[in-house]
Amino acid sequence: MVFRFPKASLLIIAGLVFYQIPILSAQPASSDYKVLASKKTGLNLFTVKDLIDKGDKAISKNDLVQARKSYDKARLLTRQLLGFYRDVNGAFRGIDARIPREMDSKGREAQSLLAKINLRLAALFRRQNQPEIAVPLLIEVVKIMSPTKADGQKAYQSLLELGFVETPYAGRQRN
Repeated sequence: MVFRFPKASLLIIAGLVFYQIPILSAQPASSDYKVLASKKTGLNLFTVKDLIDKGDKAISKNDLVQARKSYDKARLLTRQLLGFYRDVNGAFRGIDARIPREMDSKGREAQSLLAKINLRLAALFRRQNQPEIAVPLLIEVVKIMSPTKADGQKAYQSLLELGFVETPYAGRQRN
């Protein structure tokens, strides 16, 4: 019997040595799992900002076709995000106030980005002598940002310059 314990002990020790124990410190960060939160490619506002930057760079190179593609992609993604934020907000309203607050915040940022994209697209269409395409974009900016905000005022001023409206906005001016 004395002989059996050393054998059993040896087998247990050998099993533990050769057993692959996962190393906790080598686990990937939780941000690796949050694929949609990636700043490079994801379903988020970072991606929208990146598309806007690409459009701006294309404008500086006078590549209006590429600029329009980037702005259109940014606009589409922003509209999708706005809908998703609104849906998640509604699902958690009255259940956990933190989540609707987060979705409201992201929604406001997305609306601001949408206004900036629309202003850029409108300027691009005006540059291409297509003001009739710029008008709906400018109206959307006035609608979502209101004429009291700087982007809303810029949009209304553009509508005035195009002759779509005739009455100048004499409201509060921002510096």
